[in-house]
Amino acid sequence: MRIDEREVMFARMSREKGTQAYNDYYEKHPEHLEGDERLRNMPNLGGVGTMTYDPLNSPMVDAAFHFLGDIKHLAEGPECAPKKVEAAPETFSNRLKGLATHYGAVLTGIAALDEHYYYSHRGRHDSNYGEAVEAKLPFTFVFAAEMSESLVNSAPQLPQSLAVTKGYVDAAIIGMILTYYIKSLGYEARNHMDGNYLMVMPLAAQAAGLGDLGRHGLLITEAFGPRVRLGAVSTDMPLIVDGKSPFNVQAFCELCAKCVRTCPSKAISPDSAQIMVSGEPSRWQIKQEACYEKWLSLGTDCGVCLATCPFSARLPKELIDTYKTNPSAARALLDYHDNLYPIRPFNKEKPEWLK
Repeated sequence: MRIDEREVMFARMSREKGTQAYNDYYEKHPEHLEGDERLRNMPNLGGVGTMTYDPLNSPMVDAAFHFLGDIKHLAEGPECAPKKVEAAPETFSNRLKGLATHYGAVLTGIAALDEHYYYSHRGRHDSNYGEAVEAKLPFTFVFAAEMSESLVNSAPQLPQSLAVTKGYVDAAIIGMILTYYIKSLGYEARNHMDGNYLMVMPLAAQAAGLGDLGRHGLLITEAFGPRVRLGAVSTDMPLIVDGKSPFNVQAFCELCAKCVRTCPSKAISPDSAQIMVSGEPSRWQIKQEACYEKWLSLGTDCGVCLATCPFSARLPKELIDTYKTNPSAARALLDYHDNLYPIRPFNKEKPEWLK
């Protein structure tokens, strides 16, 4: 079974009382109604009444998401050119990776079609609520945009949210350029961006070899940890699949657990055992309701787990390479981070332009 987008917190918060989608969801899931209504009655993210609200600076976050909302309908791209440009799969793969990097991607990878990283049904918007997701294009080009280390380390303050929203905007633009480019060559393409995903980004990125899923439920990359926002373009352009990365964080996450200790909402599991999710391979799951409630209280998307994760601090490559072949080296990685930051880095200073 695949993950149903209707179950995702952002989708549940999109439901409006009296609509068909609202009635359908809560008839099927009455156990969520009381808690979801309580969250909907809290101040909006970045709104008046939240802990970090600033009348001048907070609207910057909403402005970025407003922009993304205005362009999300472009995710399908234009009509395909009537004639296909022919080239070897290696050439196409190199062109896409180069173009994505040119527009700001720091990591790229290609996965073969696998339904497990697609949603089973859509749920974010009433206009397509409940539509079955058909996974049909044979390749998925996945990429990552880096988020500023200094801004992420300000978590849970506003600069951290600005780093996150910039990451979403960067990923959306990269995906749009790739989609328009691929379709100009005569091949089908579809951008997966904020507000218009058909797939679960961390699962797609894991399949494409960008990293592994951590205890906090986020993709952890070797070079940037979880300090990335992800995007993807599905296509029928012939490409070379990269396969999964040898980087496996389970042994490290079981030893570390710094995100568990620092999570303000206690949403991250302290258990060593991972759990099954919708019939998929075992992985850690957070308590999404508790996490989202803390966001609404803070007025930002928190981000403490991003700043806390040792891999966000650019651990030495030689230590990571040793760990990849010898998981018992997790202790050396954690000791290195402990010497730098007993718990986590915290940047108290705002950028000059926010002061």
